[in-house]
Amino acid sequence: MSIDLVRFIIFVGVLVALALVATRVKAFKPYLRKNPIITFLLGISSGFPLTLLVATMTFWLAKVGIDTATIGFAVALGTPYTIKFLWAPLVDKLPLPFLTKAFGQRRGWLFFVQALLFVSVWQLGASNPQPGHMGAFAFWAIATAFLSATQDIVIDAYRIEILEEVEFAHGTATNQFGYRTGNLIAGAGTVYLASAEGLGLGWAIAYGLTALAIIPAIIGAVWAGPGKFVDRYAEAAGMTAGQWLKETIYNPFREFLGRHGAFLILGFVLVYKVGDAMGQTMLGPMIVDLGFADLDYVSANKLWGFAALIVGSALGAPFILWLGMGRALLISGLLMMFSNVMFMLLAMTGNNYWMLVLAIVTENMTSGIGLTVFTTYLSGLSSLAYTATQFALLSSFAAFGRTWLASPAGVIAKELGWTMFWGFTIIAAIPGMLLLWLLWNKGYLVQSIRQPSTEDDGHEEAKA
Repeated sequence: MSIDLVRFIIFVGVLVALALVATRVKAFKPYLRKNPIITFLLGISSGFPLTLLVATMTFWLAKVGIDTATIGFAVALGTPYTIKFLWAPLVDKLPLPFLTKAFGQRRGWLFFVQALLFVSVWQLGASNPQPGHMGAFAFWAIATAFLSATQDIVIDAYRIEILEEVEFAHGTATNQFGYRTGNLIAGAGTVYLASAEGLGLGWAIAYGLTALAIIPAIIGAVWAGPGKFVDRYAEAAGMTAGQWLKETIYNPFREFLGRHGAFLILGFVLVYKVGDAMGQTMLGPMIVDLGFADLDYVSANKLWGFAALIVGSALGAPFILWLGMGRALLISGLLMMFSNVMFMLLAMTGNNYWMLVLAIVTENMTSGIGLTVFTTYLSGLSSLAYTATQFALLSSFAAFGRTWLASPAGVIAKELGWTMFWGFTIIAAIPGMLLLWLLWNKGYLVQSIRQPSTEDDGHEEAKA
């Protein structure tokens, strides 16, 4: 039995167990509501393109003999996800001919982008990359990355707008489950379809069939309806070009930056998960350095760790309901700091399989809780008047912190050694915790999921 099949069985088992628990435990019951199930479907379509671009694509390129230096360009395909806030205002406010009137702003954009994404993924699979002939492949890879990031803008905004507060955290968690389902489809699923050791359909057909993963979001969107988008200027009737640009581009940022503690919030979002991200960057190199066998790492990380991550993500929603948003952020942050202590112990213990399993399970469980809590917090910060733009801004800040502020991890590990490096990652998490305490102390963080904005009702007219 392959590792990927075991992971799939674990994933399905956890979801079934979660559904059974939800029938008995009150804090889990919102998982069975309509909207969290819809966000699961949205998550599937959101999760497949990035895995298809980064993990599956690099495997494919290696198989056809592309050199590693060329394959390295795949890292740059993550760039649209970190700068998507630049075009998110257009997704928020620009109406599409026919589609917006027929389906609403969110669903109109979703169907439009998904149609283009389907074509782009299909063409990417059909581009037949070969050494010295990468032009068409590179074009469609870049197009797919841009369209995938745009789809995320729409889906994140739509998810926030269809969820009621009582199901908000659970809907965020099910969206994460859906995202990981999309990861599995585009990872192991696509390779199985293409590989001679699987169905042997070839890469073109495999990519084309994987592109059908847009369908769950279409089903979810038809089921959910248009959502609660605040459609104040979709028609732009009677507005000058300057007024429309101000409402579309300037006002979303003005509204957020006009809040009490806005810059403290952005600083917190930037640094909250830096310590965790630094640790994740260097986990693989440390495992190699400690002399663990490949299968030991695969079983510990891809099986034990994967199950712990899914369970942790599921626990995140009731965690918020039990504690409130402020305490949930605080305790999940402390738990993530504690998990790095386990890797300090692993570094001191050396090549010990069960210590490796314990460390990875602890880290993935706490990261799963933290991911649900943090994503719910970012979602609650987004005003319904400018949901797409503000969530894109916040998630881009978070991605920048995880990517660039964590980038010196390799240099630090080399200088300090593994035990001291993991101690450093704990210290690196302290600024985020201090900013969290400051936000809470000054009253800029409330216990409810929806955080205060200057346009809470979404109907304040933009100032001319």
